[in-house]
Amino acid sequence: MFDRLIKAINEKKNPAVMGLDPLLEYVPQPIVDECIAQYGKTPKAAGEALFAFNKGLIDCAYDLIPAVKPQAAFYEKYGIEGMIALDRTIQYAKQAGLYVILDIKRNDIGTTAQAYADAYLGQTDVFGEKVSFTGADCVTVNGYLGSDGIKPFVDTCLQTDGAIFSLVKTSNKSSGELQDKICGEKSIYLHMADLVDSWNVREGSASGYGCVGAVVGATYPEQLNQLRALYPKMFFLVPGYGAQGGKASDIMGAFDKDGNGAIINSSRGLMCAHMKQNDPSHFQKHTRDAVLAMKQEISPFC
Repeated sequence: MFDRLIKAINEKKNPAVMGLDPLLEYVPQPIVDECIAQYGKTPKAAGEALFAFNKGLIDCAYDLIPAVKPQAAFYEKYGIEGMIALDRTIQYAKQAGLYVILDIKRNDIGTTAQAYADAYLGQTDVFGEKVSFTGADCVTVNGYLGSDGIKPFVDTCLQTDGAIFSLVKTSNKSSGELQDKICGEKSIYLHMADLVDSWNVREGSASGYGCVGAVVGATYPEQLNQLRALYPKMFFLVPGYGAQGGKASDIMGAFDKDGNGAIINSSRGLMCAHMKQNDPSHFQKHTRDAVLAMKQEISPFC
């Protein structure tokens, strides 16, 4: 459940998660050059460069942050070598003691949702042996398909002590095209939040937050405040801070009265800090400085 994430946040005194969404153009040139020299201009070199970059990011920040959030699309983009880099990144983050939120936003009809849940949170039967393939602690899902696509994930969470974040009010500019539409007497995102709350299983959770949380963007602070008031025991994953325009003051409403209940994501703001300084050779220093600055900005609100 989210108890393990809350424990990690409290230990680090930092409710920030570093998004690991690498593109080759973000990777410092010395890393790229070294990988090309060894493997040529090949997918293998691309995968090695992504992992080397992620490894460096984790090494410079693992003592400051409780979690990382790799976004699967940025690895799928590079084919099988990218997926190998994702697997290695998850394993390396776990070895560093970090909680891993795998951002996949998966869902489908029940049987397919079960396959996704097995693949990313649970175990798969391989000739009579149960095998876990990713090692992620938590995944993001798209709850807008309804309950039958979520139940397999919840059931798997209860078996593995995992957790899920369902999309509710997303950070993108066009989210309101559907999510803000009025259905009955309230917005669709509020109906979605009701469903998320109904899916949550809190029994056995020391924190009371259970295993089902909500994705609520920092780019919509009014809605973020509204949702916290309506759902005092719903854990929030808050994207949109930093590069997407969300500010520290925008996320203050994400936390409960005790300063818990949310984790704030920054991806490009941390990964690409070296690009702002035009100093790829010292990317770890610039990322660490950015993590410390983010912690200082958001810690007064939690």
